Amino acid sequence: MAKVKQICEEKLRPIIEEMGFELVDVSYVKENGGMSLIFTVDKEDGVGIDDCEVVSKKLDPILDELNPTDDAPYTLVVSSPGLDRPLKSDRDFKRNLGKKVEVNLFAKVDGRKTFVGQLKSFDDKTIQIDEDGKACTFNRDKIASVKLVIEF
Repeated sequence: MAKVKQICEEKLRPIIEEMGFELVDVSYVKENGGMSLIFTVDKEDGVGIDDCEVVSKKLDPILDELNPTDDAPYTLVVSSPGLDRPLKSDRDFKRNLGKKVEVNLFAKVDGRKTFVGQLKSFDDKTIQIDEDGKACTFNRDKIASVKLVIEF
């Protein structure tokens, strides 16, 4: 299964990016009694159902030729990551600088595992938020997840 993911990421990421989308994830999983090959894509202003259809139609014939599953049947799924998806990549952090995020840690710091504040900065080792005027810096390897805070 890891081989399928690797092949799809390597061969299809450039095509997806040429279309103006970011490849967030590829998964090859058993669902509803069969296998699904799931491409999660995003773009600056979000992804709608029409976008998913366009990407699916572009990938389908390429996947037929590429044959990453060695003729094993699968269902192709193209989806958006959703509003509440975890921020993982530098690209995610850059796009969301200045926005309110929730940082969940693996272990407690100052008696807490969850911090909420404005995403101020990041680098390859840390992220920094402003929580009510207090700068909080976290090592990325100590972070379980970072998600946007969705306020209605």
